[in-house]
Amino acid sequence: MRLLLTLLASGLTALSAASPAAFAADAAGLSVSAPFVRAVPPTQKVTGAFMTIKNAGSTDRKLVAAESPVAASVELHNHINDNGVMKMRPVKEIEVKAGGEAALKPGSYHIMLIDLKQPVKEGDQVPVTLKFDDGSTLKVEAPVQRPAPAAPMAPMSDHGHMKH
Repeated sequence: MRLLLTLLASGLTALSAASPAAFAADAAGLSVSAPFVRAVPPTQKVTGAFMTIKNAGSTDRKLVAAESPVAASVELHNHINDNGVMKMRPVKEIEVKAGGEAALKPGSYHIMLIDLKQPVKEGDQVPVTLKFDDGSTLKVEAPVQRPAPAAPMAPMSDHGHMKH
């Protein structure tokens, strides 16, 4: 009996030590990699959250909402090309195919954090809760990072030989 109680206590301790995000991801077949929130100046009230959502399950899933305590409003967005002009538009959902992934990245699908309640600065951790079409949620801690600098242009070594 004593051995049974010891094993039960050990199991409960191990279970409680697991992070909520890891537990939720295992339960739902979903996981998140490389999450980050873009650092913005303290006066800016909007920023984006980016990550890759992987679906190890056998059923397509849809991200239908997100929330974060740092923003009054959170929306799912995508950039679209409208007659040669890139425009950002809200979307109702972001599909994560069974066995696949959805990349939320700058210039594509992303999560907008609107009307920031506090500045988000580099090094901060921003909690974001992802909500899926089956009612499950996944909690993510996204570090705040500066945007990566644009890649330098390749040298134009043949420019002198071009005919104008």
